[in-house]
Order: sequence, then C-alpha cells, then structure tokens
Amino acid sequence: MILVGVASIGVFVEQGKWKIFVKDVLLGLVILFPLTLPFLGHLSQSLVWLSITYCAFFALILFEIIKFLVRPGYINLDIISASACGYFLLIEICVFLMQTLYYLNPSSIRLIDHGDPATVYMDLVYFSSITITTIGYGDISPVSYSAKLITSLFGVIAQFYSVVLVGILINKFSSKST
Repeated sequence: MILVGVASIGVFVEQGKWKIFVKDVLLGLVILFPLTLPFLGHLSQSLVWLSITYCAFFALILFEIIKFLVRPGYINLDIISASACGYFLLIEICVFLMQTLYYLNPSSIRLIDHGDPATVYMDLVYFSSITITTIGYGDISPVSYSAKLITSLFGVIAQFYSVVLVGILINKFSSKST
C-alpha cells in the first residue's frame, strides 16, 4: 500500500488543496488500518472498514486516471500505462467491495476459502479478475442478491470502461496520424 500511495503522488500533481487533503487522509488510513489488524485480531468490523477505505482510495485514483486519459490529445506510453492501471484499479475496487460484502455476510459468496483473510483476499482477486475480464469460470459465485448486484455492476462498468478506453485510444491515435 505504501508503493501505491507513493505511485499515486504523480496523479495528484497540480490538483486542488482539498483533493490532495482527501488523498493524504485516505493514504494515511490505507497505511494505518493494516498496522492495527494484529492488535484487533482480524475482527470482521475492522476488515470491513479497511475494505471501504481501500475502495475510496482506489476510486479516487481511478477518477484521476480517467481524467488524465481524456485530457491530452496524444498517445504515448503514459496513456497506455494509465489505461492498464485503470483496469487494475477496477479489479481492486471490485475486490474490496466484495470483501466488504463477504465480511458482513460470509455466506454471500460461494466456495471462498474461509481459512484466513489472506486466502479470502486471494480468492476475491481471482473472482474479480475472472468477472471483470468476462471469463467467468463459475467456480466461485455470488449467492446473495447484494453480491449478485455488485458483481453485475462491476461487469457492466468494466465493459463500459473497455469500450470508452478503446474509443479514447482510437481517437488519440487517429488524431495523431492526421
């Protein structure tokens, strides 16, 4: 998380003071929450707040990346890497939303390894990646209505992101070649 926080500094260059303040607060929470888990003993409630904080932090960065993708009229390695980062951020946001849902109701997702928070996280990374890439093996599946809705929402958002991203990249590439 420290690496993500340091890497996100470039996204917030020349931003307003309020946005930088929100980013700094979220970054502080993102770093502090995992440090408190050994003292709290992996309480479900603390993992829910940790997941919500990660979602907010990653959503803020994703929003800034999308603004970056739309802004310039050229295409270069920064644009390509920002588009890939946006896709990975979508996966992480989905992971942490599903993790929040899981810790509120462990029976909301079928065939998750309930061993420890690390295996739950890895199963949800796998599930979110498979869902967002529309592969959909079906080995892990949502059971509750809220899990089904979140999964459907992220499937649609990922497809929308892909379509818009392709449109942006084609537009930038065609305007560069003309």
